[in-house]
Amino acid sequence: MKTQTEMKTSKAERTLRTGADLFIESLVDQEVGTVFGYPGGAVLPIYDALYRAKNPFQHILCRHEQGLIHAAEGYARVTGKPGVVIATSGPGATNLVTGITDAMMDSLPVVVFTGQVATGVIGTDAFQEADVIGLTTPITKHNYQVTDLKDMPRIINEAFHIASTGRPGPVVVDIPKNIASEISGEAYSSDFELPGYQPTIKPNPLQLRRLAEALSKAEKPILLAGAGVHFADASEDLLAFAEKYQLPVTTTLLGLGSFPGEHEQSLGMAGMHGSYSANMALYESDLLINIGARFDDRLTGAIQHFAPDAEVAHIDIDPAEIGKNIKTKIPVVGDAKEALNGLLARDIECEDCSDWIEKVSRNKKDSPFWFERSDDLISPQWLIEELYKVTGGQAIITTDVGQHQMWAAQFYQFNEPYKWVTSGGLGTMGFGLPSSIGAQIGRPEETVVSIVGDGGFQMTMQEMAVIKQYNLPIKVIIVNNEALGMVRQWQEDFYEERYSSSLMTENPDFIKLAEGFGVKGISVSKETDVPQVMKEVFDYDGPVLLDARVQKLDKVFPMVAPGKGNHEMVGVKRCKE
Repeated sequence: MKTQTEMKTSKAERTLRTGADLFIESLVDQEVGTVFGYPGGAVLPIYDALYRAKNPFQHILCRHEQGLIHAAEGYARVTGKPGVVIATSGPGATNLVTGITDAMMDSLPVVVFTGQVATGVIGTDAFQEADVIGLTTPITKHNYQVTDLKDMPRIINEAFHIASTGRPGPVVVDIPKNIASEISGEAYSSDFELPGYQPTIKPNPLQLRRLAEALSKAEKPILLAGAGVHFADASEDLLAFAEKYQLPVTTTLLGLGSFPGEHEQSLGMAGMHGSYSANMALYESDLLINIGARFDDRLTGAIQHFAPDAEVAHIDIDPAEIGKNIKTKIPVVGDAKEALNGLLARDIECEDCSDWIEKVSRNKKDSPFWFERSDDLISPQWLIEELYKVTGGQAIITTDVGQHQMWAAQFYQFNEPYKWVTSGGLGTMGFGLPSSIGAQIGRPEETVVSIVGDGGFQMTMQEMAVIKQYNLPIKVIIVNNEALGMVRQWQEDFYEERYSSSLMTENPDFIKLAEGFGVKGISVSKETDVPQVMKEVFDYDGPVLLDARVQKLDKVFPMVAPGKGNHEMVGVKRCKE
């Protein structure tokens, strides 16, 4: 039987915790349900604490750190919750840099925890040391290095707050191994104060009044919706505003789904590979209301030709974006939902815009996205249309980057938010497959389809092992044209058909590759076989890889060449009368 002294000692020992224990407890306090991680020397204390805590949340072991970060991005995109990543020091951290930059460019809430060598050897080029703070300062919303155990709970609380409020973005927390191993019996507060970080949520009423006055006078108004509508959960408000004033709506690449693609007022995506109706409406408008888009170069084309006759109103939660690229007459800093609700509360007497509506509607009808059917291999655009039909437009679509990405944006109608997962600003090859893992885990009840090219797929194809391990029913469709398709298209159009290192005629056997991972593989090369094969793919209860052999020389049209205005699109076809 234990003495009273022994009982007191035992009780005290039970209250002792390592920094890694505090770390796990802090994640639990943040209600983290899933972590994407890869162990290594500097984070072994954290993984030991995770083991001892009996797995308080789901841990997904990807096969490469790039897979971790892209999976976390996919998770964040479809759930709105921060994606959480753990990686070790040195190469573990540096392998995350591309994905962190991707999340920064696309404003995705991701919290990344990196291991670090012990504080006593930081700066000595110790084994697997990298200056994570220096590396990630330009590519994060904020970053931290924990140098005192008592700061751990506060820093983690701050990190989640910063990542998910205002304009979302990635936050990195670097944890030295000795801090994670340090033992303490103290209770540390997670409370924080950030007086210098106070995002403006509610827009200035005077600016909303100015915007309302401009709308009341406009004869050719248009709405441009970006990813900020998604982040503000403002899709229903956007729909109500557009319908109330009968405004045509176009979106950015990342804004797809913020307004129903099949809606009669939708003009589709604008920009380099946008629709004729969207680009011409922007060019001819007299009032452009931008809601949550950052006027990037792929949207605007040559700036001097972008909406040249329009008054520009820009609603954005990040004041740094307003006026950065396009001169803005009516700046509205604030949350998109708050701004739209403020505008909806007003009764605005508008001009008769029936002629304008008729014109943009006629352009939409007369010059839609187009393609020519194939007599040989599969038409890739038609393949996307068939995918839309078989899924009823209800699937979550993730893509890699290139031609297949643009065809998916053009021919898969996104009628709901949080169904479109792609790399926009950074254009990261290898994004599609791992992001589908995060999307499926974030929305397990949904059908998830990963549309990838044969090039991008091979950058992160090791993550097929994760799909199999966790039996994720993801349908992977390789749009296989045996080329880096968009590179080849640019080489054909701008480099006199000098196909320098863009043809991939020595691809692996993707079916055997899938089977090697334990995943069902199917190949199709004839359009007549596609309907039955699609049925087989989606009837199968589990992951499937479909190798779809498509026309090798198809291009993405329309296209705005570099240095041209959006009204100077090439590859536009008018429907026959």
